[in-house]
Amino acid sequence: MITVDVNEIALGIESFGDDDAPLVLLAGGPTMLSWPDALCERLAAGGRRVVRYDLRDSGESTTADPEAPDYTLRDLAADAAALADALGGAPAHVAGIGVGGMVAQVAALDHPGAFSALTLAGTRAVAPGPSDDDLPDHDQATMSRLFAHPMPDWTDREAVAEFAAAGAEIRGDDPAAARTIAARIWDRTPGTAPPIQMANQLGMVFSRLDCTPRWRERLPEIEIPTLVVHGRRNRFFPVGNGEAIAREIPGARLLVLEEAATAIPDAAVDAVAEAMLTLGYHQKAPHPRTTRRQGA
Repeated sequence: MITVDVNEIALGIESFGDDDAPLVLLAGGPTMLSWPDALCERLAAGGRRVVRYDLRDSGESTTADPEAPDYTLRDLAADAAALADALGGAPAHVAGIGVGGMVAQVAALDHPGAFSALTLAGTRAVAPGPSDDDLPDHDQATMSRLFAHPMPDWTDREAVAEFAAAGAEIRGDDPAAARTIAARIWDRTPGTAPPIQMANQLGMVFSRLDCTPRWRERLPEIEIPTLVVHGRRNRFFPVGNGEAIAREIPGARLLVLEEAATAIPDAAVDAVAEAMLTLGYHQKAPHPRTTRRQGA
């Protein structure tokens, strides 16, 4: 892993594949480990250069004060465009998962020349906070269970890993995978200060970001080929959010992972990679929308 300087900050990146291959840029949610190793490796095997990166205030990227960020959602989108340029200059396939999907949407809208394709996984088209009336909000029973679960001692690696595993079980994700990833995130977090550890594990910085103006109404402006991936069992951003994005972006393809929740499970990696690799060959003009369901 290395850092790349853009927009007066450093972004931690990890690369897979040939440096001369077409670039797929993966925005973390917030850390790069939101994207599975197996997916990165599968995309690289398919002839892509894959770069996953940490957002500001997470992982190897510049950390200032995640409790009082001095940047906006649009700054994070500008980081993605600047990083794509710094890594080679050619338009990149940009992808975002969870809150990283919000970054990717705004990046595609604000910097259309920087990107050739867009993948949005497990995200929604409105900022953190109250959802639009026509979009399904967080499952309240799930949220009640999550909030009832006591916070760990953020300075204790094992406690943090167990907290992540318990949260994954509540959300419908794989507890063992979540435990392993949380431990890896803890190991690469710059310091053990509780606010920094919590920001890396939970992405709480997004609840404090300026996410205005709204971007949902601009989604029809997106002209690049778009793939929307969403878990049928996602209780945090229910699948109706992905369905809405796919309707509102012209020609977008919707891939529903029937057995997935918020994370991309190993069983779904091949289907997601195949869809992302195929997307890169589509033309920019709108194409017929298709829906495929994958039993992951």
